[in-house]
Amino acid sequence: MVTHLLFESASGYAIFEVKFAEDIGAKTQAAQESIKDLSKFGKMVTLMSFSPFKSAAQALENANDVSEGIVNDHLRNLIELNLSKAVKGSKIILGVADSVLASNIKSALNINCEVSDRGQELLRGVRLHAHKLLKGLQDDDLKKAQLGLGHSYSRAKLKFNVNRIDNMIIQAIALLDQLDKDVNLFSMRIREWYGYHFPELVRLVPDNQLYARVALFIGDKDKLTEEHLPELTTLVEDNPTLAQNILDAARGSMGSSLSEIDMLNISAFAQRVVSLGEYRKSLVSYLSEKMNQVAPSLTALLGERIGARLISHAGSLTNLSKCPASTVQILGAEKALFRALKTKGNTPKYGLLYHSSFIGRAGPKHKGRISRFLANKCAIASRIDCYSENPTPKFGEVLRDQVEERLKFFESGEPPSKNADAMRKVLDQLALEAEADSDKDEDGDVNMALTTLEPSPKKDKKKKRKKSEAMDVDGAADDSDEEEERTAKKQKLSKEEKKAMKKAKKEKKEKKETAAAQPASESPKKEKQKKDKEKEKEKVKEKEKKEKKEKKEKKDRKDKKA
Repeated sequence: MVTHLLFESASGYAIFEVKFAEDIGAKTQAAQESIKDLSKFGKMVTLMSFSPFKSAAQALENANDVSEGIVNDHLRNLIELNLSKAVKGSKIILGVADSVLASNIKSALNINCEVSDRGQELLRGVRLHAHKLLKGLQDDDLKKAQLGLGHSYSRAKLKFNVNRIDNMIIQAIALLDQLDKDVNLFSMRIREWYGYHFPELVRLVPDNQLYARVALFIGDKDKLTEEHLPELTTLVEDNPTLAQNILDAARGSMGSSLSEIDMLNISAFAQRVVSLGEYRKSLVSYLSEKMNQVAPSLTALLGERIGARLISHAGSLTNLSKCPASTVQILGAEKALFRALKTKGNTPKYGLLYHSSFIGRAGPKHKGRISRFLANKCAIASRIDCYSENPTPKFGEVLRDQVEERLKFFESGEPPSKNADAMRKVLDQLALEAEADSDKDEDGDVNMALTTLEPSPKKDKKKKRKKSEAMDVDGAADDSDEEEERTAKKQKLSKEEKKAMKKAKKEKKEKKETAAAQPASESPKKEKQKKDKEKEKEKVKEKEKKEKKEKKEKKDRKDKKA
């Protein structure tokens, strides 16, 4: 049963002592009404201690700590002063509203905490009558403190939001998808509307955006003459034959004539469709810039549109980086997944990744395998983009090459490169670029690629000399062997050379074992111990043999007597 209550308010922390509480009839109507009545609730709970905040900054700091479940010094001191000195035989159980904060208080201060329904009901009553139970506060003080703390807390959360850059990408891709639907719908509407006047133009100009521009340029087909032909050719991407065909079709068109008001409305609508198409292009360029800044590796692997859809579906880049590859594979196909689990059917192989060109290029037998492999690479790329300080598209390019190699492996059987080797190449390139940039900053020269490679082996030689002087001859030989093994790993060896390397390693190990066994045999103490152990074993064996003989003799005697 709860004996004390911890109340966190916007003005400070308060600890209440529970004198009387109903457990059996807690959910009855009379008990619920007694909590609402201050005269009855004041007999259940009394204020034990109240520690107000000194400033708004301290209140915001404590609010952030409580939301994260952290026991700061202010709260620790208050609990230790009031609840550490317990009377013998009395158990203190502190009622806390948050379960995370309760567990942290218990681990930090060794005070039993409880998050129960009865404790929540009592805290609800304290929160309802807080302006009268807390001493030194007026009626409006608590409301003003709550309002100010709420504004500052929300402002701090928005200011320090980790996903604030990802939000721009999420909004941009959502707007782009909506624009695609609207532009397609409006282009179909302008085709149908302008088709009453010039129906032959639909067959000549199949592109929606170009059709809206041509319809806006032509207007009334009866006014189209040969003087407009050069402008029309530039409009249709410098295609004189298409422009001539449009002119001939306009002269012999079977469409009906329109009034001036109808033509004004059609031209205004065509202008709106053209402006939407131009805005869509600018939005695509904005999205590509944002994706190259935030997630360059994911963009290099999948492209701007699919990468942005993955980030939007996951909620943020950090959420996407936390997802395993199996989750990334079926992002966007949740309905199909749960339907398959419910009906015990086949689960989906891909979700948003289906729009990638890799899955379209793969054969029908290998679509599931390439989608699983692509999801694995997407998980790696998202983690690199999220947790690297300076994200670069080079990791994404290498991962894209790996997917290409896997496609070739499915077709021809060529073994693809390993992930560790590919990552090592990129890291080496980045290290060389960093060295080149540091040399440029120091000397001010641009062409310093050759000079950066010379001092590195000199440093290695000095280190090797110091190690060889400090170590024995055997240690130096081991270092040389390790260097040979490293160089051999970097080079591509044949199967025979690998077998020879393994045999040489085994021979070296055997030599080391024999060398280690020789000094042990020379020591007289160890030899004596071994001999004593052998003698003891022989004595034990002899005793066992004697016991067996005696048992056999006894059995023979019994048989003879019988």
